Amino acid sequence: MSRLKDKVAIITGGAAGIGKKTAALFLDEGASVMLVDLDKERLETTLKELNSPKLAYFVADVSNPVDVKHYTDETISRFGKINIFFNNAGIEGKSSSIEDYPNDIFDKVIAVNLKGVWYGCKYVIPRMAEGGSVIISSSVAGLKGFRGLGAYVTSKHGVIGIMRVAALEFADRKIRVNTIHPGPVNTQMMRRIETDISPENSAEVQKGFEAIVPLGRYAEASEIADMVLYLASDESSYVNGNTYVIDGGLMAG
Repeated sequence: MSRLKDKVAIITGGAAGIGKKTAALFLDEGASVMLVDLDKERLETTLKELNSPKLAYFVADVSNPVDVKHYTDETISRFGKINIFFNNAGIEGKSSSIEDYPNDIFDKVIAVNLKGVWYGCKYVIPRMAEGGSVIISSSVAGLKGFRGLGAYVTSKHGVIGIMRVAALEFADRKIRVNTIHPGPVNTQMMRRIETDISPENSAEVQKGFEAIVPLGRYAEASEIADMVLYLASDESSYVNGNTYVIDGGLMAG
């Protein structure tokens, strides 16, 4: 397949989950990929598993603007350009009411999920090739509230605002910017959320989440990657400034 032939992509949060699945799909479609993550060990494991000469990685904290500049520089140095930016890195924080939410964890969630997206847009997009595509990971939590997930919900609402401004500001260079909004996805992040909500009954928490999804199950990371691929490809050349929900019908109710 060659839907991304000769294109270069950066994927933050690329060591596991949706980022990793998207990297594999991008490589299959002909792209060169720079994976960015804070976890060097996981990055090295992913590099070995995907086993492609078109794949590289950079260890970075997306909430640190110096690191963001460095991974941008390294991508251009390694591959010569940037066509696609999957601004995907994020953390879930803690399950707690607003009243009891730890301030330090709130600050960390905002730093990674919101400031990380902001710095990515600030430093990566200006150096992208004309006609490029930016995909930002939000969530259904960016479109509605969830009890106990206040910091995460706040951050995922915020990135929609960044997307809408960036979609306007970079349109003159034909760079389109969109957000994706997965419902629950079968990844380690959801395992951590389930366990945080109920350490003794995490399986019941999963059943509760599945019960509010009309299709009755979590998404697989590969299903989210398929949407990212569409938005990264030239097939979405007139798609800009929009929110794309992949949730099994959760938002329909």
